[in-house]
Amino acid sequence: MEWGAVSSEGKKVSTVLESRSQRTLSPYDGVIMGADMGGSYGSTLRYKSVERIKPIGKQTLLGVSGEISDFQEILHYLDELIIYDHIWDDGNFLGPKELHNYLNRVMYNRRNKSNPLWNSLVYLGMVGMIGTYYEDNHVVTGFGNHLTRPIMRAEWREDLTFEEAVKILEKCLFVLLYRDRSAINKFQIYKITEEGVTISEPYALKTFWGFSAFQNPTKGAEGSW
Repeated sequence: MEWGAVSSEGKKVSTVLESRSQRTLSPYDGVIMGADMGGSYGSTLRYKSVERIKPIGKQTLLGVSGEISDFQEILHYLDELIIYDHIWDDGNFLGPKELHNYLNRVMYNRRNKSNPLWNSLVYLGMVGMIGTYYEDNHVVTGFGNHLTRPIMRAEWREDLTFEEAVKILEKCLFVLLYRDRSAINKFQIYKITEEGVTISEPYALKTFWGFSAFQNPTKGAEGSW
């Protein structure tokens, strides 16, 4: 079976266009999320302007890592859900908790059909592709879960300002930019509060690649020339 193929039953067996790590942090007055804008076709960094964070309803930001086409399908589900909720016109609307429960059921249902949506979904919590989920004050997916979660655990506190939270996110993005070959130096920061959603323009971090360890990474390594 070829890479990126679909089985005879119409079930996806591997991903095609992937996005990487996602980060979410909760300062005292809202939630901020950050991610790069890369989309990889296998090991090829094919797209460099993929927006992986979307506002859902009035109170929720949804971020993703994993298969982009599956994320588009999830957004289609959510569009239908938000429209149906809006039709009632009763003054109530779906919030993060309701969407968290809904997405958890969607992911678990698809897993039970052996046709999962190949994503990790992030808001102020995380739902994985097999329906596992948790809530926390800081959430990371993908490779960043191994490299940047310790940074968030060490530096997060309840009274973080927006500016302090952005600095922590940028520190995490900086680490991943150096360590994850699929990361690109093009990021967006999203913020949601009671006043609404704020989206930054794409920007890059200042980097330095002149370290001797980067220029000759195998120097001094056992068995090297």
